[in-house]
Amino acid sequence: MWLDENAASPRTSVITSLPDVSELELDLSGWKAWFVATAEKVIRWVPDGGLAIFFQSDIRLRSAIVDKSSLIVRAAEAAGADIVFHKIVCRSPPGTIAYGRPSWSHMIALARGAWEPPRSPGPEVLPDAGFMPWSRAMGVEACREACRYLRENTPTETVVDPFCGQGTVLAVAESMGFSALGVERSAKRCKVARTLVIEPG
Repeated sequence: MWLDENAASPRTSVITSLPDVSELELDLSGWKAWFVATAEKVIRWVPDGGLAIFFQSDIRLRSAIVDKSSLIVRAAEAAGADIVFHKIVCRSPPGTIAYGRPSWSHMIALARGAWEPPRSPGPEVLPDAGFMPWSRAMGVEACREACRYLRENTPTETVVDPFCGQGTVLAVAESMGFSALGVERSAKRCKVARTLVIEPG
């Protein structure tokens, strides 16, 4: 994994979404174990003063919801990290009745070591994730809120997304003045990520 071979620079934070079980060749229990171990690795990789921010949409399997926030909490406990914030992001308008994938996402920020209360905490519920440049993207408005939090509450200068997909996080981070670095195993997605531009909000 890229994180194993590249130490984090100072003033770096992570914003990312880990892949669903449908994206990996694992059964559900194997995917859960991979998810927790990978999230723990991401949390431990982030340097002091930085945050690991996960944007995760729950999934429904055989009518049961798989709560990804609980997996992130397990990873945080294993890494000795604290939850700095846990925001809910609406993927559909509030009040929507969803029969398939749940209509919300979790945005959870984690930090290890001492952490000062935020100067500018921002909303706990985002009513709209914003435009999604592709089907698995983190919505643009959710990306902006994550980057705003980093700008106003941390010394972050570089945003890393180790599962960057088509680069929405990277494009938003760059539009807000951060340096951005993404890792993606799909060459096709990398090609799109290199050209994606999001105008400043």
